Amino acid sequence: MPSSSAPLGGSYDLLVFCHLRWDFVYQRPQHLISRLSEQYRVLFVEEPWRRPERPDSSLRKESDRLHVLQPNVDHIDQIPEVLADYLPEGRTEIVWFYSPSFFPLLADLRCETVVYDCMDELSLFRGAPRELVHLESRLLRRADVVFTGGRSLYEAKKERNPAVYCFPSSVDQAHFARAQASLPVPADIASLRGPVVGYFGVIDERIDLGLLAGTADLLPGVQFVMIGPLAKIHDADLPRRDNLHYLGMKDYAELPAYLQRFDVAMMPFALNDATKFISPTKTLEYMAAGRPIVSTAIRDVVREYADTVAIVDSPASFATAVRDFLTAATAPDYRTILNNTSWKSTAERMHGILEKPLV
Repeated sequence: MPSSSAPLGGSYDLLVFCHLRWDFVYQRPQHLISRLSEQYRVLFVEEPWRRPERPDSSLRKESDRLHVLQPNVDHIDQIPEVLADYLPEGRTEIVWFYSPSFFPLLADLRCETVVYDCMDELSLFRGAPRELVHLESRLLRRADVVFTGGRSLYEAKKERNPAVYCFPSSVDQAHFARAQASLPVPADIASLRGPVVGYFGVIDERIDLGLLAGTADLLPGVQFVMIGPLAKIHDADLPRRDNLHYLGMKDYAELPAYLQRFDVAMMPFALNDATKFISPTKTLEYMAAGRPIVSTAIRDVVREYADTVAIVDSPASFATAVRDFLTAATAPDYRTILNNTSWKSTAERMHGILEKPLV
């Protein structure tokens, strides 16, 4: 039974299936779908979230045109039972997938357009279901439109569907530029003494914890700050140093205030299967905040930003890059890069593609 009133006018134009929860780290799905809700009435469906203490699924209104459904079921194949309460006759204009895991649900739906927004190579993530590769192959054959979250993903998918478009992750420039203004600095980072090298985002198997610890050892007078939730690793896996701090997950609205305290922003990603195709959203967010950036050699970062981002491959090179930035006389100039991207323009271009007659 639904736990909220009837949906928008009895129907939704855009049905989104996503492996990420809406109130988790605010990233590509939230940026795009919230903007597309200006054109479509959206039902955003999360992965199953079984809560025995509650009899119903949860329908939450993010806005009048965007609802988030948390199915109170055990398995994805039980979601159609919940959708029946919110989607009359299983009909919608567009079905939009963020994960191929949801693809079997398409059999119970009636729609005009199928979209696959491939933001990550999920099959390479730790703990990914073995059948994910097969499900993605089926989704790529069925999709009318495929968007990819970076150039490496585009190159991996472009021969597998006739309508693949590269839409790298973008930035809400005005939001992160607030870090260059005078904001109250949160107490848990304001209390740190000395330069701060910071990261925000999910902390999982994609982070090179050895690199992080080794660099902290080489720079004992520098504070290294990690902001974000743990996923697929445990607290006991995290290296501990006096100058290495884990501040937990922060709300998207709070990030500029934390960024204001960063002297250098970092992306200490491991080079492994899980990072082979990533195009980190935070690159542009750090740029909008005006912060110098140190990163490992993530392919899309190297290809797009090697002229402005310091690329490192060891604690020694990481420490050298940090020292260089801390003594630099001028701040990096990212204006040309930032002028060419925004989540608003990305959503508008996607909408334009969806509104064209499909051939």
